Amino acid sequence: MIEVAPTITLSPQAGLLLTKITDTPDLESALWRVLHDYTKLKTDQLRQEVKALELKWQMTFEEFSLRCQDGSLSRNPYAYEVESDFWDWEKATTLLHHYEALQKRWM
Repeated sequence: MIEVAPTITLSPQAGLLLTKITDTPDLESALWRVLHDYTKLKTDQLRQEVKALELKWQMTFEEFSLRCQDGSLSRNPYAYEVESDFWDWEKATTLLHHYEALQKRWM
């Protein structure tokens, strides 16, 4: 199967802004730089979120998840704070893996 790259049209102002922001003379390089920087910022932010939850609970998400399932967590796994942390942690972990995979494939 052949992948066909979509074409995009940018206004001259958007193109100029991209090249000025990135200090890059050509538009494609500028766009790649913006995408690279964005994924770097996202992965850094997600790593910080994961690290904060690891410090708070003194364990990895995998261990936290297992302990919630088997009832060995020192807190009620259905308490609001625990469930909220679980969903935030799962989201951050999933998104982190997603962005890291994108970086490996494209950057």
